[in-house]
Amino acid sequence: MASTISIPRRLPLLVVADSVLLPGSAMRIPVKDMKNMNMVKSHVLSKNTLRSTIIGVIPKEAASLLDESEDISTLHPIGTAAVVVQVTGTNWPKPAYTLLVTGLCRFKIEELLQETPFPIATVTQLDKLPGDQDDSIKSNSELNSLAGNFREQAAKLVDMLDISIPVVAKLKRMLESLPSQHLPDICAAIVKASYTEKIQVLDSVDLTERFKKALPLLMRQIEGLKLLQKARKDKALEIVTRREGGRPRNMQRVFQGKLNTDVDEEDDAEGDEMADLEQKIKNANMPEQAFTAAMKEFKRLKKMPQHMPEQAMIRNYLELLVELPWSKQTKDVLDISQARKYLDDDHYGLEKVKIRVVEYLAVRQLKNSLKGPILCFIGPPGVGKTSIGKSIAHTLGREFHRISLGGVCDQSDIRGHRRTYIGSMPGRIIQGLKTVGVRNPVFLLDEVDKLGKSLHGDPAAALLEVLDPEQNHTFVDHYLNIPFDLSQVVFIATANNMASIPPALLDRMEVVHIPGYTQEEKVNIASSHLIPKQLKNHGLTSEQIQIPDETIRTIAANYTREAGVRNLDRKLAAVCRAVAVRVAENITKSKKDLSEKKKVMNVSLPEDVSQDASTLAHPPEMPIVIDEAALKDILGAHQYESEVSQRLTQPGVAVGLAWTPMGGEILFVEASSMKGDGSLTLTGQLGDVMKESANLAMNWVRSHSKQLGFKHDILENLDVHIHFPAGAVEKDGPSAGITITTVLVSLFSNRCVRSDTAMTGEITLRGLVLPVGGMKEKVLAAHRAGIKRVILPKRNEKDLNEIPSSVKDDLTIILASKLEEVLNAAFHDGFPSLSDDVQIPSKL
Repeated sequence: MASTISIPRRLPLLVVADSVLLPGSAMRIPVKDMKNMNMVKSHVLSKNTLRSTIIGVIPKEAASLLDESEDISTLHPIGTAAVVVQVTGTNWPKPAYTLLVTGLCRFKIEELLQETPFPIATVTQLDKLPGDQDDSIKSNSELNSLAGNFREQAAKLVDMLDISIPVVAKLKRMLESLPSQHLPDICAAIVKASYTEKIQVLDSVDLTERFKKALPLLMRQIEGLKLLQKARKDKALEIVTRREGGRPRNMQRVFQGKLNTDVDEEDDAEGDEMADLEQKIKNANMPEQAFTAAMKEFKRLKKMPQHMPEQAMIRNYLELLVELPWSKQTKDVLDISQARKYLDDDHYGLEKVKIRVVEYLAVRQLKNSLKGPILCFIGPPGVGKTSIGKSIAHTLGREFHRISLGGVCDQSDIRGHRRTYIGSMPGRIIQGLKTVGVRNPVFLLDEVDKLGKSLHGDPAAALLEVLDPEQNHTFVDHYLNIPFDLSQVVFIATANNMASIPPALLDRMEVVHIPGYTQEEKVNIASSHLIPKQLKNHGLTSEQIQIPDETIRTIAANYTREAGVRNLDRKLAAVCRAVAVRVAENITKSKKDLSEKKKVMNVSLPEDVSQDASTLAHPPEMPIVIDEAALKDILGAHQYESEVSQRLTQPGVAVGLAWTPMGGEILFVEASSMKGDGSLTLTGQLGDVMKESANLAMNWVRSHSKQLGFKHDILENLDVHIHFPAGAVEKDGPSAGITITTVLVSLFSNRCVRSDTAMTGEITLRGLVLPVGGMKEKVLAAHRAGIKRVILPKRNEKDLNEIPSSVKDDLTIILASKLEEVLNAAFHDGFPSLSDDVQIPSKL
């Protein structure tokens, strides 16, 4: 090697932060920082052959290891010249390399020639290359003695290792033929040593000093191996003694090395664990099929060698089987009156939900074998769907477990993975049962309408068996691969939009709609639940803050326009935070006043009084009453104002009612006309069904133009543009039919629609008004927006029973079966052209 390699005077430097390369040793060095990357690209990879590539491997100073900067001042002055043997890595998606280098000799940095793009330095070689003759050991008796002792200890170290390992055998052959001057570097590289200790060996340019630095490291490694071998022999002897009844009959075999000294320390405890596991299987009260499968796997486990990977999989499977609640269950609380009280205390309103839960309890009291119902609560956010599940579990006296299904797109989340896969695990249903520890909990499947679908299957289809009362008594999880009875579980699903639930899955559930709350219900919920919760969360008391019902009503009407109470809760929290600041300021002020009073009076007050300012009398402004002025200071100006009276001041505008997953909304419809060829333009990001409704309305108006008093040629020579504001929101559905018709009639007759009226209903080409869905949500939205009159399809009269009486008392509900009735009710004093032919529609 010495004849073919020479160390150049100018060396590119590779900076290594956490390891030290010593001459004669090999090392793999990952290239991470930018300067090292530049050196590899510019110097190493540009060479035609790696054999002629010499670089300088330089460590960082020990004191600067935590410094991740690339400052050259942190470099150690002495490094190792190395030949690059191999480069591995990739250029995509970003460059990443690893260098295999072999140390040649030490060098010292004389002058740094450049720092960027990578460091290059002028170096001085400090010791000889491998293969060069070195007679200093023979001529120095002390050094010769040190080298002989070192070689003897190195041979002892290698003899203590397992010679059957190829690397150890190769190391032994290498040490036998290695020149003595290279022994310290090679041995210091293979033994366990700290970064500082290896730096000391690297800095030992003098060979005598190098032997003295490396020898303690070698001796420490030998002593460590001796202790390890002694501990193994003692443990093996102890295990053999226990197995032979206290008589060490196999001692000779132990000391002769014929007995395996790597006996597992837990080997004796393994038998006890197996016995415990077998007893757990027998005590788990599994069904016959599950017990047979468990015992079959247990027998496989006992016969299997301990270190096989499959053993851990079988053990995990059996531990899951014994932890599942095959027969454990809680006893239902069957007190109907107490159940009603619990439900009323937890939730205001929601009468249909409460009635359904009480019905279930009543039937359960009469017949204990009733299968668990599958209820699905559908409604906008913030109406309490998730909290209802907790209340039902509390009412029944059962355990509660929530499973969030939002964004789940893998059927294995429901049915589990097959045990043939690495990292397999049971589905969320079985994991939930293991968590609660009983077989009859209340499971809340949250956001069931937001299940996805991917290449890994359809989780909604996997839920079909779970939520079918006729099938779930034999539910088979792929991981268990044996049936588990889910018939005693009460499943409760929640969703915002029924349309996105697959029909087959929806058919298995009993749907309970929760449309939203009225203003009065929001006030009661805030007073009974939200305000006490926020006072507790913010450390306030009713003596410090009071929020009257009128203030709550103002917040609900002018600062939050929603079906639920989630934003109302946030606004109340904002009010409490503002009051908390005032209270804290007053307490601080009281402390200062008390301190000043003590100084002036020079008296000593009781310690509990002086330390606890909360015992002082509240300042005169307590409690803080939140009125309209305080609301404006805290929450700002009103966020929602009624636009109805402003928008309906000119012809061609009407108010419709729409349903959304967030609850009901009012919807403005606008129309304008201009000279043209009679074309119809629709804007507002409309769906196909709504576009068809607009065409139906236009054609009905044209066909009835004479009856409505319009000139026929006007309609033919006008282009009509119908627009639905909030153009960024997609809109679809047939329920805007009567609204579009009213807008067109208003435009052509140049009459304004009543500003206190909203409407919804589908139309036909013959002018019939057909029923639509989401009636309660739409009526509540009209009530929230301050509408006083609503026009609804006659055939939706049956849906009015769900609307609270307080809302119906504030509204005039007009039921219409024909478009003529709608137009007669939509304009002040009716529509003159139709008043003689049309009967006045019914009102509620």
